[in-house]
Amino acid sequence: MGSAKKILIVDDEEDLCLLMKIYFTRKQYEVSIANTLEEGLSKLATLNPDVLFLDNNLPDGLGWEQAPDLLDKYPDLKIHLISAFHPTIPQHAEQHRLKIMEKPFTQQQLNELGL
Repeated sequence: MGSAKKILIVDDEEDLCLLMKIYFTRKQYEVSIANTLEEGLSKLATLNPDVLFLDNNLPDGLGWEQAPDLLDKYPDLKIHLISAFHPTIPQHAEQHRLKIMEKPFTQQQLNELGL
């Protein structure tokens, strides 16, 4: 699976992570999961994924606050911000690399991402 595109899901809702992992694995993605912000940032540095699904309200911090720095640090990374709430969307010069998904989302919405 060395040439497979990589996805990292950072969310504390373990059931959602598992469902997303199954969905994207079937689409031939290499999927990793982290349930805390610290674990997610660590995996991001080592895995260098193509796509990051980042929840906002994590047990150890607000994921969305990290988005602008992550876009700067990882120039090829696409970030899908996910949340059940409507927090303020982080501003960044490359706003086209940030997408918002409000929970709960459907399989149809995942299909529409074009991944």
